[in-house]
Amino acid sequence: MDFGFIHQVIPLYEKAAILTLKAGLAGVVLSIALGLFCAVIRYWKIPVAKEIVKTYTELSRNTPLLIQLFFLYFAFPKMGIKLSSEQCGIIGLTFLGGSYMAETFRSSLETVGRVQLESGRCIGLTEFQIVRFVILPQAFSVSIPGICANTMFLIKETSMFSAVALADLMYIAKDLIGLYYKTEEALFLLVVSYFILLLPITILSSFAERKLRYAQFGNA
Repeated sequence: MDFGFIHQVIPLYEKAAILTLKAGLAGVVLSIALGLFCAVIRYWKIPVAKEIVKTYTELSRNTPLLIQLFFLYFAFPKMGIKLSSEQCGIIGLTFLGGSYMAETFRSSLETVGRVQLESGRCIGLTEFQIVRFVILPQAFSVSIPGICANTMFLIKETSMFSAVALADLMYIAKDLIGLYYKTEEALFLLVVSYFILLLPITILSSFAERKLRYAQFGNA
């Protein structure tokens, strides 16, 4: 293990880690928004829209992220749509993550009893108020474990971004291996970098799950 080489290339990994985290978190946030939107459509069984959402979910979950990235990076320019590597990564991650988040939210929404909807209507709440004040708060607390698991999954999937020339952690590691044949050192730093990125997310996820998921039962 060449520790001198490791010390020399650490700044490259720091820069790549920031880019990876930036693109990854952007994809996660957009995935949550898209997933919630799709879940509400399926929960309320909106005609036509629910079939579109169902098709999107099946397409997204049954195609690899790598293929989706290739389509964005190579096929879109043929149609006159040019995207940067970072844009392709964020859009691809959102497209994939939105379907997983949608299923998480949909299953959580279905845990809310229909009797609560009727009760909300009886006290004069509008449909929007029922969704905002009755359904979503309960569904969100139930969905915390799924959201956390999906977040971890999506951050790890950012390793695919290197396929579209985005200088993320995987790209830097492969580049250093190709240039200097320092395989052990490059992979060691890659593992450490992902560990540093994912450990805080794991801790925050555990905290959020403990405080929100079980809040109705008191402190856990």
